[in-house]
Amino acid sequence: MANPLARAQYTLAAHLPRQLPPDGGFEVAFAGRSNAGKSSALNALCQQNALARVSKTPGRTQQLVYFGLPQYPDRFLVDLPGYGYAKVPQDLRAHWQAFLDNYFRTRIALRGLVVVMDIRHPLKDYDRHMLGYTVERGLPAHALLTKADKLSRSAAGNVVQAVKRDLAKSFGDAVSVQSFSGESKLGVEQAREVICGWLEIAPD
Repeated sequence: MANPLARAQYTLAAHLPRQLPPDGGFEVAFAGRSNAGKSSALNALCQQNALARVSKTPGRTQQLVYFGLPQYPDRFLVDLPGYGYAKVPQDLRAHWQAFLDNYFRTRIALRGLVVVMDIRHPLKDYDRHMLGYTVERGLPAHALLTKADKLSRSAAGNVVQAVKRDLAKSFGDAVSVQSFSGESKLGVEQAREVICGWLEIAPD
């Protein structure tokens, strides 16, 4: 079965709201702390090695980076700025916060959010904050627990169940959860199915 995300390509990077594409179509956003493996997850989902830049210096994504699908001109994957280890000036951090707040509250094209978390350190304050943004808008969210290859299968399964219970208390059934590994490709098909469903595209 062909992967509809495999032809994804860099489209633009937006530092200001006016730089965003016209607000129509379908967008799925990806958020995650700077060391959670967001770029690796995007690359695995799109079966590309260097679509999203994987940096040895966490926190290099400092804009909203859009990846378009040529066969679907109004569909985009959006890589959001990473937080956590990013050593950035306070004013730039404040700018990101205001920009993301406006994006989540007003962006009509946004159809869902994937929050990427290291399965060994899930549900930090930032993760909960991003999930809260999305659920507040009535949009679906998907928690991608990455680096699952670092744990045994049973240990990874226990974490997934614990995260599901925790999120159900705060958000009901608005957030789905799965384990994932860009390295071993565990859970890639499952995550891709969620994203393609939100984008309303079918396998080629």
